[in-house]
Amino acid sequence: MLTPTEIEEFVENGFVRVAGAVPADIADRCLAELWEATGRDRDDPTTWTEPVIRLGGFATPPFRAAANAPVLHEAFDQLVGPGRWRAPGGLGTFPVRFPSDQEPGDDGWHVEASFAGEAGDYRLNLRSRGRALLMLFLFSEVGPDDAPTRIRVGSHRDVPPLLADAGDAGREWFELCRDAVVASEGRPEVTATGRTGDVFLCHPFLVHAAQPHRGTVPRFMAQPPLEPTAPLDLDAASPSPVARPVVEALGRAAG
Repeated sequence: MLTPTEIEEFVENGFVRVAGAVPADIADRCLAELWEATGRDRDDPTTWTEPVIRLGGFATPPFRAAANAPVLHEAFDQLVGPGRWRAPGGLGTFPVRFPSDQEPGDDGWHVEASFAGEAGDYRLNLRSRGRALLMLFLFSEVGPDDAPTRIRVGSHRDVPPLLADAGDAGREWFELCRDAVVASEGRPEVTATGRTGDVFLCHPFLVHAAQPHRGTVPRFMAQPPLEPTAPLDLDAASPSPVARPVVEALGRAAG
């Protein structure tokens, strides 16, 4: 369970780290499946020929257990609200990063898209349709040289004013990202380093970026969404910790 201080840190900074959320034995089983899926040899770095490869969804028992660790369910209730999120059926979208001198080509600052528009384009809207949280599951040790995700602290507060007038249709992802990067420029930056089994729970509007891997051990991380059961409630008498910074950012923008 998150402490009151951790919840306030999430509201202010846009993320919180849940240390050891995934038990070690489950994380090890997940990592073994991930290595097999890469088609690379875990013990032979000569087979690590690309800076990054992407793996799709995994819904085997270890991944379902990792995604639904009891401590995470408690945190989902605390941040999103009881009954306002769907239990994950597994984990997907694994950008596996290998030590490399090559540039990965996918390390620009951005906000995650959350739904597809009528034309099939990626979009975001103010009530964060399709995404209650961005989650970063570490399945390997991630130090400063191991391509940790970069985070602009507090940048989730820069995005709501950019979506305020866009209605339920929201804005096209690439255009919104361009404006969000400019709006959040100058924010302090930190990296999502941690140990195997740590999980970062991030606000859906957090501006973040990948980076090249300059270490020695491949980095395995999942970055799935937590799906909501309803749009973000910005009119509640007591907004959730996800809604609060949105409400506050809009209030400051209006003032």
